[in-house]
Amino acid sequence: MSIHTQEKPYKCSQCHKGFMNKGHITSHMMIHTGERAYQCSECERTFTQVGHLTRHMKIHTGEKPYQCSQCDKAFAQKSDLELHVRIHTREKPYQCSHCVKSFSYKSSYRLHIKMHTGEKPYKCSQCHKGFVNIGQLTRHMMIHTGERAYQCSQCELAFIQEGHLTRHMKIHTGEKPYQCSQCDKAFAQKSEIEPHMRIHTGEKPYQCSYCVKSFSNKSSYSRHTRVHTGENPYECSQCHKGFSGKSYLTSHMMIHTGEKPYNCSQCEKAFTQEGNLTRHMKIHAGEKPYQCSHCDKVFTRYSYFELHMRIHTGERPYQCSQCEKAFTNKSDLTKHMKIYTGEKLYQCREYDKAFTQNIDLEIHLRIQTGEKQGVKSEILTCS
Repeated sequence: MSIHTQEKPYKCSQCHKGFMNKGHITSHMMIHTGERAYQCSECERTFTQVGHLTRHMKIHTGEKPYQCSQCDKAFAQKSDLELHVRIHTREKPYQCSHCVKSFSYKSSYRLHIKMHTGEKPYKCSQCHKGFVNIGQLTRHMMIHTGERAYQCSQCELAFIQEGHLTRHMKIHTGEKPYQCSQCDKAFAQKSEIEPHMRIHTGEKPYQCSYCVKSFSNKSSYSRHTRVHTGENPYECSQCHKGFSGKSYLTSHMMIHTGEKPYNCSQCEKAFTQEGNLTRHMKIHAGEKPYQCSHCDKVFTRYSYFELHMRIHTGERPYQCSQCEKAFTNKSDLTKHMKIYTGEKLYQCREYDKAFTQNIDLEIHLRIQTGEKQGVKSEILTCS
């Protein structure tokens, strides 16, 4: 009768959990005693319940009696099939109470909830960093041990995670299974096609909390945020200059090495970045794809177009931290900040005077010489 009444008369003496029948409490007690009475005949694994052993044995027999009706996948357990079917039905029964996200699997839902609660119960014994699950901690520990268990069979690279190796192998095979439905581009990773699709949809889910800008991908958003915070975590080992993004440091290092791997096929110019070469080629092609909607001006580069648009919108995103002044571009803010730092890079060769801005030096020289033409300045640099 306890099945119908939901009565649980059998109480655990250790944790006070209730059970409907004696068999369930007997199995449960093995958790506290550590007893594993059911031994696998094929390997050394043991289990507290006979049902768990039965499911485990299907690994050795290869038996997969539960077939998906939507695709050719089959499963050893009915519960695994039920979870898999949600891929086809897109059912997401686990709704987050903190945000709009929902999940197909309870494990994914629980992991996500920890992002809101900040719970990180798995702590690294070396650096005390916390993680939301044991898998993340296990992978993190390989940073300390230097272990890279997954070796590429085609090259010398090795990886901490099997998933990283799987993704890497697509470089060698050239496999790009993720095809864009809007254009002819294809991608090796699902994670690559998702931000690409935002080019077509115009979606920019990453909103800057400091200004009105929004971004289609997280990496661009993170780099942009550093403009406001002033954070430059990537430091050059040669001159100790800091950069907000790793790609900026990589490009900067070529100044020290003199490397310019991207050569123009139309002229003798070479560039440190592929993007700079692409922009340069538009000069030869006469291409100016960025048209201002307020006036008839057109631009070869989006950055020039963006800067120009601020004339019309009045936007001044670069705010001085010392006063109320704001500027349309970063270089104007940098020049302005020299008022507070006292830095004077522009040195007069004839007189013992230095200035924070080139224009001030030119005015000074015109007064001294009576000239009306622009005069070249000498910029002081560290030896």
